[in-house]
Amino acid sequence: MKDIRSMDLNLLKAFDALLDECNVTRAAARLGLTQPAMSGMLTRLRESFGDPLFARAQRGMVPTQRALDLGLPIKQVLAGIDALLQPPVFDPTTARLTFTIAATDYALRAIAVPFLAALKPLAPHIRVALVPVRNGQVQTQLERGQIGLALLSPENTPPDLHARELFKERYVCVLREGHPAATGRKLTLKQFCALDHALASYDGGGFHGVTDEALEKLGRQRQVTVSVKSFLILPDILRASDMVAILPSRLVKGMQGLVISEPPLEVPGFTKTAVWHERTHHDPAHRWLRELLVKSCAATH
Repeated sequence: MKDIRSMDLNLLKAFDALLDECNVTRAAARLGLTQPAMSGMLTRLRESFGDPLFARAQRGMVPTQRALDLGLPIKQVLAGIDALLQPPVFDPTTARLTFTIAATDYALRAIAVPFLAALKPLAPHIRVALVPVRNGQVQTQLERGQIGLALLSPENTPPDLHARELFKERYVCVLREGHPAATGRKLTLKQFCALDHALASYDGGGFHGVTDEALEKLGRQRQVTVSVKSFLILPDILRASDMVAILPSRLVKGMQGLVISEPPLEVPGFTKTAVWHERTHHDPAHRWLRELLVKSCAATH
């Protein structure tokens, strides 16, 4: 045989059966072939390897030295091909890999923190890299394998990607404990608008958000005097001042030193989704990690 590209892999299976059985009839039955078909394959094997491979004997056939030499390598080739066709086995307890997630600062606390708490006891050797979301680059990053998953909102999800809803988020009104307006009752709209407000602006420097849009529909407005780019600093700002903020509920859940109540007006919430590329859609490790992410979000609802 001069060119492996001309080899029919079915011939290797036939050779393996013939070597084990040393009988054309039994080898044919093992592979579900007719005896003439197996005899034809033996002829092709002899032509391919330039050797008789099997010689007639009183009981069946005996392999030539060339056939004996080929036996183990061909079994290894067939075993390798069979392994390729089997679904990969993923064991989180022993797996060693790095899972990269692109997330906003809000998603770091609301999604990544409970996910890591659930992950570590189950998969102690898996490393997780949390990187910022780069607007306009997520699809390219996923395609190139630079990130394995992105935590986005549906309106910011690029086309042609797999996406799964994690949860729907709602906004709450947040003050510090001991705030003069924290009386245990929900703020009136008048009280709310009279307070000093802080908000998070993803683009940085903005003083207008979804709350202001909701107020405008009611013919009202508020005074926003502090704008930050990160949600994560807002709780500290509120604890140190008499300011108020409308924040996602999962961001402030369980935080000390804050009083949380329903807003005095309806502020539209948002949806968080997990987004990934087709290249990792069927990967068993990524599938397991995605399922754990979904379960950890549900458990902290």
